[in-house]
Amino acid sequence: MVLCSVHFATRRVQVNLVAINNSQYAHAMGRLLVLYTQVDQLIMEACAERIASAPSQEAKMGLAKQVGDECRHVAIQKQWMSIFGVDTGPVIGEAALRDLHEHFRGLGWIDFLSDLYLVVEALGSQAVEELVPLADPGTRESLRVPLQDELDHVAFGMAQLTTALARIPADQRRLVVDKMPDRIAHFVSLLSALNLPVEDWFEKVGADYQQLCGVLERRQQELLGALAA
Repeated sequence: MVLCSVHFATRRVQVNLVAINNSQYAHAMGRLLVLYTQVDQLIMEACAERIASAPSQEAKMGLAKQVGDECRHVAIQKQWMSIFGVDTGPVIGEAALRDLHEHFRGLGWIDFLSDLYLVVEALGSQAVEELVPLADPGTRESLRVPLQDELDHVAFGMAQLTTALARIPADQRRLVVDKMPDRIAHFVSLLSALNLPVEDWFEKVGADYQQLCGVLERRQQELLGALAA
């Protein structure tokens, strides 16, 4: 276990009591924190399983580093949630988590990189980053280290995607890149099938959900444009 680098228990980060005492905010932010933690746990386990079959030593080392990072994120979030006093019951059920693991296990390297780094890491971390200005100080601090690491993870995933695409014939590469929006939409639909009230949670912490969707759409286009170039 990687030891937590943010010691909330001893520092007792000052909490915005007005926000915390708002039951709607506290419940919704608590649910979002649990979701973020479960996703980090999923990423950690998916990356750990993929190390042995990664196509290069550089890829293996990057995945191994990410396993350690995600382990640290889970520890940070769990420690903060215990202080925040939120319901820590899972929002993604065991059956759904098993299905997501099976999904990642069945993917080839390029599709694995696309689903994990373009959707879960890049778009997921962007959504979390949009929450930061709305969050109480303790929650903001709990997200600081994870969001810094996510930038490295997305850069790693994009670099690996670029390398993998460069190794296939140009006509095949164009087809793969052209189909990536459909690939992203398909995986997003799988996540949507979890039927989590994410829109309600975001709105209860003060986010404009439609504006958030616009931010994520622009981020997706930015990433796909970089790959196409």
